[in-house]
Amino acid sequence: MDIDFVITWVDMNDPKWQAKFSKYSKNKNNTKNGVSKARFRDNGLLKYWFRGVETFAPWVRKVHFVTDGQKPEWLDDSNPKIHLVNHVDFIPTQFLPTYNSVVIERYIHKIPGLSEHFVYFNDDFYIINHVSQERFFRNGLPCDIAVFNYSPSWSQWYKTLKNNIRIINRHFDKKEVMTRDRDKWFHESYGSRALWNYILKPYGRFITLCTPHNAQPYLKSTFHEVWTVAEKELAETSVNRFRAPNDYTPELFRTWQICRGNFEPYNTYADTKMFPLMIKSGQAVKAICNQAYSLICLNDHARIRHYEKVMEDLGNAFESIMPEKCGFEL
Repeated sequence: MDIDFVITWVDMNDPKWQAKFSKYSKNKNNTKNGVSKARFRDNGLLKYWFRGVETFAPWVRKVHFVTDGQKPEWLDDSNPKIHLVNHVDFIPTQFLPTYNSVVIERYIHKIPGLSEHFVYFNDDFYIINHVSQERFFRNGLPCDIAVFNYSPSWSQWYKTLKNNIRIINRHFDKKEVMTRDRDKWFHESYGSRALWNYILKPYGRFITLCTPHNAQPYLKSTFHEVWTVAEKELAETSVNRFRAPNDYTPELFRTWQICRGNFEPYNTYADTKMFPLMIKSGQAVKAICNQAYSLICLNDHARIRHYEKVMEDLGNAFESIMPEKCGFEL
C-alpha cells in the first residue's frame, strides 16, 4: 500500500510570521492559550527528522511538509518525495491564520494528494531506527493500542480529551464495542497496560484512552467520517487561533478509528519513548546514540536549563547515527 508521512513545522524566527503572530497573540496569556515560545521555536534538529525518514523508512511514498508558507533554507524541495503544503492549501481561509495545532490537524485529510494511509508527525517526533510499513499498518489498518487511561487531571489538555469522549459516547456503546473486538482490546501485547480495560469493561461509558505521544497512523477516510457526524463542533471551534478549553484534538479521530475496529493491536510503547527535555535530556541523548527505540519524542519546554547546550548535545547524538546529508538536503 502507499503510505505517506505528514509533518507540521513552524519557523518562529521568520519576521513575517512574527509580525502576524504578534498581531493575534497580543494580550494572550502565555500558558493558558499555548503561546509559549516552546510551542513554536525551531530547535535546529529538523534535518535529522528527514535523515531518519530516508535512512530508516525509505519506503514512504510522499512527505507532506506542512507550514505557514515557510521552508528551511537547507531543504531541497525538488526532491520528488516532498510536497510543500501551505495552510491555505487545506484549511478554510476564514480560520487563518491559526496558531492552534489541533485546528491544523483536524483538516489534514484535505491535503491535496494525501494517501488513504498516512502517519502524522509533530516536528519533535523522530525515527532513529529501522521501521517497516508493518510498524504503522497491517492488513490495511493502523497499528494502535486500545487501553483506557484513568486520569483525574484537570489540565486544559485533559479537558479537551474529555470533549472528544463526549462525541465518542454519543456514537458508540462501550460494552458493544469491547465485546465485538475483544481480541483487539485485550491483546496480549498490551500486558499490564490493559488493566483498566478489565476493570471498566462492564461499567459505564468510554473514558479517555492512553495517548502515546508519537507518530500516529491514520486512515484518511476516518477523518471524513468524523467530520460527517461532528462538523458542527469541529467547525465552531476552528475559530480558536490558540488552544482553548473547548477544543477537540486529533485523539478524537484516533479513538473513532479504534471504536470502529479499524486498527490492528500493537503495543506502541514497546518501541517508542517520549523524553521531556526539561528533566530527561541526558536520557534522550543516550537513547539516540544507542538507537534504543524506533521512534522518540523530544518534548520541548520553555524552562529547559542550558537550552543551547541541550540542543547541541542532541544534535551531536543525531550526527553519531546519521552523519551524512540526505536527499532532502541541499
